[in-house]
Amino acid sequence: MKKFDIPTQYRSNFIKEFKAKRKAEDPRKKDFSPTSVKFLRIEMLYARHFGFCYGVENAIEISYKAIQENKGKNIFLLSQMIHNPHVNQDLQDLGVRFILDTYGNQITPWSKVTKNDVVIIPAFGTTIEIEQRLEKMGLDIQKYNTTCPFVEKVWKTSKKLGQQDYTIIIHGKHKHEETRATFSHSSAYSASVVIKDIKEAKVLAEIMRGKRPSDDFHALFKGRYSEGFNPREDLNRIGVVNQTTMLATETAEIAEFFKQTIIEQHGSEDYKTYFADTRDTLCYATNDNQKSTLELLKQQADIAIVVGGYNSSNTTHLVELCEEQFNTFFISSATDILSANRIQHFDIHEKKTKITEQYFPDKKHPRVIMTSGASCPDSVMQEVTDKILSLHDF
Repeated sequence: MKKFDIPTQYRSNFIKEFKAKRKAEDPRKKDFSPTSVKFLRIEMLYARHFGFCYGVENAIEISYKAIQENKGKNIFLLSQMIHNPHVNQDLQDLGVRFILDTYGNQITPWSKVTKNDVVIIPAFGTTIEIEQRLEKMGLDIQKYNTTCPFVEKVWKTSKKLGQQDYTIIIHGKHKHEETRATFSHSSAYSASVVIKDIKEAKVLAEIMRGKRPSDDFHALFKGRYSEGFNPREDLNRIGVVNQTTMLATETAEIAEFFKQTIIEQHGSEDYKTYFADTRDTLCYATNDNQKSTLELLKQQADIAIVVGGYNSSNTTHLVELCEEQFNTFFISSATDILSANRIQHFDIHEKKTKITEQYFPDKKHPRVIMTSGASCPDSVMQEVTDKILSLHDF
């Protein structure tokens, strides 16, 4: 796999060392068991895979290249390059400005962007509409396009499904930049709709079966279906793709559910006429990180620390998994560890930060689960490790 030139500020020699050791011992990635590191009295169990993925390192390399090659020019990012506050802030400190926020709201007016400026497309990609706007303005949208190749793979799958006359069901969070981009690209080739979970899949299936009036579709999925979507016609032949950072188990459950729905309607011999049995379109890093977290769940530990941006979808899913087994704290950096007994963390259910007292286990030899999302620098994980050790490992 390609090695990227990213700033040393995002690296950690400590983490690099044990990651390299595990890679040498297991080059084919068959062993997802955690890495145990014992300090004076604390044992930390690091997920087999965590931190920057291929797409993130690619995006960082291209963004810093754009800065180096265009000194004196206005440089814009369409939106957050990745969902990590530290990386985005670093780019802003170097003069990069955002055009849109993470939800697509305007920050910098289009009138302030000219053909002589530089625009970086983020790792999530962007919509066809925005691509066309930039091209019409005379901007080169390919030179600093950091769209993750695994996101582009989803677009290619969507195009193939559309060309075969399948309607595309996208498993994702409809407000997420990546899902908005995928929806735009899939809608260019076929009727498309975004669903967020198995509950919405079941609602859609009731409409498919005629157990719920088709008029319900437009109310229940408002803002999440392509123009002219006709549920009576467009739900006869379907295929499932996903936002690349969703839970693999959830996407698999949704795809299997729709497959069984089609089999009930048309029989097992003819179901492939109506259901495109596509392979999962999750990226490799999402799969690796989730598999590694599932292995963590087999361990005995006292708490779990998950590090990443609070708006990071892939990190949120790691939190969901860890919460099944451990008292879990989702933090963005070492500064969230306020003291030996207090931690500030993000509640993914209430969507707000909280402060918990006496969060750390009061025992002689605690075991701590450690992992992070695909957009979290290893240096941040190192800082979190150092902070915990400085407060408790004595």
